[in-house]
Amino acid sequence: MEIIIDGQKCEAEAGQTVLEAAQQIGIKIPTLCYLKEVNEIGACRICIVEIEGKGYQTACTFPVSEGLRIKTTSPEIRRLRKLNLELILANHPQDCLKCERSTNCELQSLSKELGVEKVRFAQDSGGYKLDQSTPSIVRDYNKCIKCRRCVSVCEKVQGVKALYPNQRSFKAIISPGYKQELKDVSCVLCGQCIHACPVAAIKEKDDTERVWQVLNDENKHVVLQIAPAVRVALGEEFELPPGTPITEKIVTACRRLGFDKIFDTVFSADLTIVEEGHELLARLKNDGPLPLFTSCSPGWIKYIEHFHSDLLDHLSSCKSPQQMFGALAKSYYAETEGIEPENIVVVSIMPCTAKKFEATREEMEVNGNRDIDIVLTTRELARMLRVCGVDLMKLPAGEFDAPLGITTGAGDIFGITGGVMEAALRTVYEEVTENELEKLEFNQVRGFEGVREASIDLAGQEVNVAIINGLGNVDEVLTAIKEGEKEYHFVEVMSCPGGCIGGGGQPIPTTEEIIVQRGKGLYDIDQAKEIRKSHENPIIKEIYKDYLGEIGGQKAHNLLHTTYQERDQY
Repeated sequence: MEIIIDGQKCEAEAGQTVLEAAQQIGIKIPTLCYLKEVNEIGACRICIVEIEGKGYQTACTFPVSEGLRIKTTSPEIRRLRKLNLELILANHPQDCLKCERSTNCELQSLSKELGVEKVRFAQDSGGYKLDQSTPSIVRDYNKCIKCRRCVSVCEKVQGVKALYPNQRSFKAIISPGYKQELKDVSCVLCGQCIHACPVAAIKEKDDTERVWQVLNDENKHVVLQIAPAVRVALGEEFELPPGTPITEKIVTACRRLGFDKIFDTVFSADLTIVEEGHELLARLKNDGPLPLFTSCSPGWIKYIEHFHSDLLDHLSSCKSPQQMFGALAKSYYAETEGIEPENIVVVSIMPCTAKKFEATREEMEVNGNRDIDIVLTTRELARMLRVCGVDLMKLPAGEFDAPLGITTGAGDIFGITGGVMEAALRTVYEEVTENELEKLEFNQVRGFEGVREASIDLAGQEVNVAIINGLGNVDEVLTAIKEGEKEYHFVEVMSCPGGCIGGGGQPIPTTEEIIVQRGKGLYDIDQAKEIRKSHENPIIKEIYKDYLGEIGGQKAHNLLHTTYQERDQY
């Protein structure tokens, strides 16, 4: 059909909105509450346009029809948009100088675009108390603009439904039902709401001050581990293209912050594959509970504990790579270096807000020592580097410390959906067939679809696998398994879209396009590694020989495995 926008003829299709039609001819209509295919409700009224014969309408919700004549930039439209924005600002704190999202805030940017220099209305930002009830996420209701983007992402993308609009009109507030705190509901702490929020109404709990304190404590030996997804995302905080691998520069930067040792979570990802691969083979051989579900994503673990606790025995008992690293740092590494475990502080740099929660789980300790002491997100590390004036790109390359910094390419791809499955298959295939893989890339498990399936021939046994990308796709698969419609042997679940590269602690924005670029960065790192199979990691072999004993043995189980708990649904 043909419509006219600001005097320009435009070819549009049924089902498109005015906003989409305008975008395809290069006309940008400002938005605030809009998220394509997720939150298209016209709540903020910023995208208002004038449609001949139909008055003022929101462009993100109004469907095109033959012959529409639309104005997007008339003086009255500009006045109304500015007025709407001022009304939103009247209920928003004017504290940009100290706000975490300053210069990366959609409300701030929009105010500049629309020329809002002052707010003519009385200020009332609510006076609400912060919700700091969880170790992962802080809710600041005073900054909430009620766009409902977090509500839609939590429901439609993640399938959790932890947030709702409560009450009405001026008293409306976005929160868990009945204004409960996040700790009291079935929030999985994945942090996807943080990416959805256009302001700083939702943010990670900042633990940087805790790290500064231990770095300045001469009695503490502070070791750092860096997750694979961090190395292809941190550069975005310093204006590098998404997916740029800067591993060596991150190592040097963190050493300058004062950490005693810099290790690599990719090492413990290799360790996870060895243990989890052994667990899968044992279940296949001994008719154990199948399918085996991966256990490295803490948001997924909390999700299954809340919503599908009847399947907990299907979870791998392996701790995540983060926790395995901490357990070894306070046992094997402590003994090797002659340091008392209680004097070692393990800090993690993770792409994930749920990792903060995982570190506090009561199960995550050995002999009274917590596996992990402090978890920082990618964003928090960037803040620490900026405080110290570290010019990341001018730093020389650095190397991870031995022994917990020796890694393979298989561990690197843990950070992308399908990566855990691919890494496991590289090891399991060679263990079962006793043949060396000619091609290490399992392309059938790669991609960003919500659910992917494949069948792998292991010496005559057909192993059915599935990869679930994002929690919003879990229910469908788990229901099919329970009802006998699907039979899998091994299932990978990543709670965040794209896997860890799309984690709730990654730089903002994190879009589908950016996730793809970060994923390419990890695959490139894997491709460049000399060793690309976890079971061939020489330090892993050495640790089993000299310290852990047999794979899946008693000592390995005590240090590297865990249990789970049923949680209430609310």
